[in-house]
Formats: sequence, structure tokens, C-alpha cells
Amino acid sequence: MQMHPNKDTQLCMSLSARPGNFGLRFHNHLYEQLGLNFYYKAFSSQDLPGAVAGIRALGIRGCGVSMPFKEAAIALVDELDASAAAIASINTIVNTAGHLKAYNTDYLAIAQLLDSHRVPKEYRFVLRGSGGMAKAVASALRDGGYRNGAILARNERAGRALAEALGYTWQAQPDDLPAQLLINVTPIGMSGGAQADDLAFSGEAIAAAQIAFDVVAIPAETPLILRARAEGKQVITGLEVIALQALEQFVLYTGVRPTPAQFDAAVRFARG
Repeated sequence: MQMHPNKDTQLCMSLSARPGNFGLRFHNHLYEQLGLNFYYKAFSSQDLPGAVAGIRALGIRGCGVSMPFKEAAIALVDELDASAAAIASINTIVNTAGHLKAYNTDYLAIAQLLDSHRVPKEYRFVLRGSGGMAKAVASALRDGGYRNGAILARNERAGRALAEALGYTWQAQPDDLPAQLLINVTPIGMSGGAQADDLAFSGEAIAAAQIAFDVVAIPAETPLILRARAEGKQVITGLEVIALQALEQFVLYTGVRPTPAQFDAAVRFARG
């Protein structure tokens, strides 16, 4: 069913430093397939307070929040869901009659992926990053029973605080201890960035690992993922993360949960 926007159309959006088309295509495809009078648009802004004020003032129903706004946006909303309050990081804002409530669907997506990929809980991991998304990933690891891990972050204050809060160690530089699970939660390898062609971990670390997990979704095949595949390693991609967290956002915005077949079709469409 093709939808035609009108005065009653509910607008949803995303806010990111470097917007992509995945969310736009994913959400709009499902709106059309399910006959929902919604429309989704991706935005970027250097004025975060102004953007969030616009969400409230214009009655925008929902907003996906990406790097680097996941922590800074907290002070601009009215209420935090438990999923966001527990890790002090948000990725979703839902506007109900001017009341802005924030959630974190990244956490749920990460937990689902660790389970569906059957990542052994005894694996030692190294997580590179210390921002809002890193908090979601590290919290999902901790809550999933992964005890042996390190936070790799040049920012000592943020890295040490994240590690200590969750019972992990902090390190500023890679160490010589092998890690079976490598996780990149930084912009390294992201299209359009200064480090788009860089590896988040050394070739030696990748060779020693069993699983490489990159939360960067643009491109779906980052340098880390490409190198790990070439080494015969198991991989978990940012595309999987963005798809699952987008599904939970869709449910929050619309109150409708697509069937697994509808979800799979939307992911295929969004990738195209």
C-alpha cells in the first residue's frame, strides 16, 4: 500500500553526525507495507538543543539518536526509560504530546546478537571505545555474563570510568594478551571519516581472535570485518546492530511489531 503524506502524517527522524539511508529506507518501507501514516527523514545538525527543541515544538513522533549525541541529548529530554538510565546513554526519543522520553534500543540489539551468534561467555574480549554506544555494548556484555574483558580507550577518564563501573580493566594501548572477541565501538572504519580505511585492531590481534564485532554500519563491510573474514573469523556486523535496534525503535514509535518476514524484507530493502 503506497502512502501519500497529508496533514495527519506523523514524522519520525534520525539525528546523526553522518546520516545514512538505512533507517530512512527501513522505516518507510515498513510504514508502506503496514499501511501506517508515518514518514521518516534523516537529519544532521550542529545545534543539538535546537534540534531537540524542534522535535518537541513540531510534534515529531520519534527520533533515532546516533554518535556523537547519545550522551549529550540526555539533558534535553524529560524522562529516561530504564534501558537508558542504567547506562546513561540514549539512542531513541519518543515524543508523546510534547513529553520526550528517551530509550536505548542499542543495548537490546547487542544482547540479542551475543545470544544469536552463540558467543562463548568465557571468551576474553577487548572493546575499543568509551562513548555512549560503548556503554551500551559493555553493559550488555556484563549483563550477559562476560566477565573477562578490557576497555581500550585513549581517553583515560572515560575509559577508566566505564571499565570500573562494569568490573573490567582499562588500557590506553593494545596489550599482548590474546583476546578471542574484538569489538570496535569507535568511528574507525566508518565511511566519510578520517579513519575510513583504518583497522580498529592490528592484524596480529585479528589473527589471534575468534570473533570480530564492529558496530560501524556504514559501510556494512568495514576494514575490520573484511580482514576478519579473510582470516576465516566469525564476524558480527554493524548492519545487524542497526537493523535490530531500528526494529525496536519502530515498535516504540508506532506501537506495531512487524512479523519476522516483514522485518527481513525491510532489512533487505534498506540494504539495497
